[in-house]
Amino acid sequence: MKRTLALVTVVVDDYDRAIAHYTGDLGFVLLEDTPLGGGKRWVRVAPHADDATALLLARASNDEQRARIGDQTGGRVGFFLHTDDFARDHAAMTARGVQFLEAPRHEPYATVAVFRDAYGNQWDLLEPK
Repeated sequence: MKRTLALVTVVVDDYDRAIAHYTGDLGFVLLEDTPLGGGKRWVRVAPHADDATALLLARASNDEQRARIGDQTGGRVGFFLHTDDFARDHAAMTARGVQFLEAPRHEPYATVAVFRDAYGNQWDLLEPK
């Protein structure tokens, strides 16, 4: 049996704002935006249309969930965006206003820099060796 990690939930405050951020600022692709009724939507985005794993953008529906927006991993880097061209993607994301928390660094495993998404979640942009 083949198994694949399909979705990772990111709690957001507004579907349209989240779609604009992930597809605009981060350059992701909108895979699906299906109304579920009652204001809920099934929204999936990914770096590429053919990626096996995507983000499920889930709008917070109560105070407890709203408190988790941007802090799903307790302040740790929780998401890792691989690229085949670090310089290209770093420059494009910076030009679109993405906030990098450090200068790019060269590690034995990758060229990497931490950035924050529009909600405060920390990500690694990395080009593996």
